Amino acid sequence: MGVPDFPASEADAIKSSGFVDSLTGLGNRHRLREKFQKLAEERAEDPAPFTVALVNLDGFKPINDLFGQAAGDEILCQVAHRLKACMTGHATVTRHDGDEFALILPMIFESVSAERIGHLIKDVLSAPYDLGDRHVRLSASLGLAIHPFAGADFTGLLKSAETALYRSKRRGRGQVTVYSTEIAQEMRRSTQIEQALRNAIINDMVDVHFQPIVSLEDERVLGFEALARWIDPDMGFVSPAIFVPLAEEQGFIDMLSDTLLRKAAEAAVTWPRDLFLSFNLSSAQLTDMATSSRILSILANAGLPPSRLDLEITETAVIRSADMAGQIIADLRQAGVRISLDDFGTGQSSLGRLREFTFDKVKIDRAFVSALSTDKTTEHIIKAIITMCDSLNLDVVAEGIENAEEAERLAAMGCGMGQGYYFGKPIDAMATLRYLKRNYRETVYPGTSTRGFSSFIN
Repeated sequence: MGVPDFPASEADAIKSSGFVDSLTGLGNRHRLREKFQKLAEERAEDPAPFTVALVNLDGFKPINDLFGQAAGDEILCQVAHRLKACMTGHATVTRHDGDEFALILPMIFESVSAERIGHLIKDVLSAPYDLGDRHVRLSASLGLAIHPFAGADFTGLLKSAETALYRSKRRGRGQVTVYSTEIAQEMRRSTQIEQALRNAIINDMVDVHFQPIVSLEDERVLGFEALARWIDPDMGFVSPAIFVPLAEEQGFIDMLSDTLLRKAAEAAVTWPRDLFLSFNLSSAQLTDMATSSRILSILANAGLPPSRLDLEITETAVIRSADMAGQIIADLRQAGVRISLDDFGTGQSSLGRLREFTFDKVKIDRAFVSALSTDKTTEHIIKAIITMCDSLNLDVVAEGIENAEEAERLAAMGCGMGQGYYFGKPIDAMATLRYLKRNYRETVYPGTSTRGFSSFIN
């Protein structure tokens, strides 16, 4: 069978339909490629840069899940309308698959202008979307790449824009990134760390260190916070500030956390029984209903009573999924686990969190402690936090104490516990046992006798 011989007008219509997104009426990926090639050919003899931008809606999938596909389609159509309305007649706006759009910006020649228009698009798309009986807010992440510096051909330029978009998504919602060689190197480095970290978890090469938490009244050791440590054979020491968020972003924080908690619990059972283990939970773990059962199972296998575990969570983690986080917290507290609100004072509604959730302890962020000697306002804030926690029957730990003056002033304010380099840096499990043999003093209650350190070892 031969190729149908359509009239010219009908053939054009068929070609046109293959270049148009049926939902929004915008061009599709084929149209984007065609426009790119045409613009590149026009500027071949007198090369002038131009920019390709990729736009991705943050958190779009729950819209379909919550309100149905029709609502999602309506938002996509509104996005298309906004993009066309805020662009000049020279720009090309297209829709790729799902909630991703692409633009060719012929008059954007350099990175400063590209970033500026990226923020303009982000702001335009952040306004509420009208769904009739409700309004929905979304944010958008953007990645931009400039031709020919970020890619001479269509495939190369689009790949660079995708790299920039990927970086924006990893940095959080509503971010704008313009591709550069430095960003490409950063993303390659991030991928290298991710793969090495996955292998390190599988091979049990991520370790846990312990930092003492003491009574500010007499510097008696009360417990230890478990902190992740990783030394890669090729990269050397990798900061937990890098690899912990990376594990959370890439969806394997539960693997990392389970490994660390297992090691921490196994170490804690060798300590005196009145010492607690403090351990951090990530925001991702507070959106997974299996978290509480996994934690309790790890404790049972290690032989550590739940009453000796103190889980630290941040306000940001609670906000992410308040209802589920509340249920997980309730399940753990019912089993005997204590819950601390970490980094207190750095969020926007910490007082509200104390009212909505049941906590046992509050940790004052190190930023307040470090400013204690230079800022009178900070002193008043810390006093207010301690007074409030005392009225709510909450224990208080001040983080980041680095000298005797800070420790003494916090104790005078009524802060019960402290943590920081002044009392000890994070050390491994064996060094922690040696530290305890030098520094541990039993909590002596009326009518009891003091026993030696060894009698507390399980």
